[in-house]
Amino acid sequence: MRVFIPKLLTSLNSVLNKARLQLHLLIHPLNTTKASASSKRKPVETDSQTSTINVGDEEVRPEGVKAAKAKRSNAKGKSVADITTVWEMRKDDLDRKEKLSKLAILDTLLAKTQPLTAAEEEAKNKLLAQYI
Repeated sequence: MRVFIPKLLTSLNSVLNKARLQLHLLIHPLNTTKASASSKRKPVETDSQTSTINVGDEEVRPEGVKAAKAKRSNAKGKSVADITTVWEMRKDDLDRKEKLSKLAILDTLLAKTQPLTAAEEEAKNKLLAQYI
């Protein structure tokens, strides 16, 4: 009986190992090489007509990324008229902001109930004369 148990254990081990291998192969199949992906090179054309170069048919290439970025940041594309228009709009905005700030100062001076100092009185009179 002693001899029978080790033989039984070895046969069970071999059966288990075969089952493990089959399960492993089901989960992870063997890597097979594909005929289409075996080479990274493009196939060489043997047709003589396609290898001739047509001088008249030039293909227009798209602009590169670096060239497009350089062109975008280049200030040569803007005309003087565009720059003057932007400058005039900015100048008008600055004038409006200045007028609003002066009117806000006049509003605070008129809203004060306490007596004004000489400088505040002078500023109030100047702003009233300017805007009213």
